[in-house]
Amino acid sequence: MAACTLTTLYRYPVKSLRAEQFQALDITARGFAHDRQWMVIDAGGRFLTQRQLPRMSLIDASVDKDGALRLVAEGFGAIRVEEEQRGRVPATVWNDTLDAVLVDPAADAWLSDFLARPCRLVRFADDVTRPVDPAYARPTDQTGFSDGFPFLLISQGSLDDLNSRLARPVPMLRFRPNLVVEGCAPFAEDGWKRIRIGDVVFRVVKPCSRCAIPTVDPATGERGAEPLRTLSGYRRRDHQVFFGQNLIHDGPGRLETGMTVEILE
Repeated sequence: MAACTLTTLYRYPVKSLRAEQFQALDITARGFAHDRQWMVIDAGGRFLTQRQLPRMSLIDASVDKDGALRLVAEGFGAIRVEEEQRGRVPATVWNDTLDAVLVDPAADAWLSDFLARPCRLVRFADDVTRPVDPAYARPTDQTGFSDGFPFLLISQGSLDDLNSRLARPVPMLRFRPNLVVEGCAPFAEDGWKRIRIGDVVFRVVKPCSRCAIPTVDPATGERGAEPLRTLSGYRRRDHQVFFGQNLIHDGPGRLETGMTVEILE
């Protein structure tokens, strides 16, 4: 059986804000612990992302040891998000509307100021379950505030192939993966159906169709044409551009960088 290596782990505490990188992470029912646990919504309760607000790429988000969220942005300092009993509010991510927890009015004001539009920060409620699309998942599969799946995997070979075609190489974080693997051919992940990393088995269920977010430079918040323009030349089908694979895990566990990625099917 072919094998490669898990080299990088990312989680995104707040949907569409910056990533945290780890050498080890625990997997819960929804995915990595604290991954997409919070989300920014507009006045109508609909999710906001870098698609509408590229400046979201300039906010660092991290989770303290006690589980508290911390936000940092240049020129705006840092804010620790305090959990307050503010009740629930309907929050919509794509076609799913969930009861989400309102957290901290100070964080709402901080984010509204930085993003220059009224918004609120909500947390995924502990007692709420968001099923994964049944066209690709089992009835018990769930996720948090991700676009639709608990994990995204991209191989380093795929990014290297793309960068060999670009005038200016782009970093992996343009594509916001959870798992980065090395040691396989470019786009080898397109042919995988089941893999095992450590004791965790993942189903490779759907190629990731890319929106405009990879065109946002995470260092500056500026949007351009690349890398989607180049990708569309060789990774386009059915009017969509694909890069990376969505995964669903079969159960909880713990991943560490350096683990072997075993291709089961």
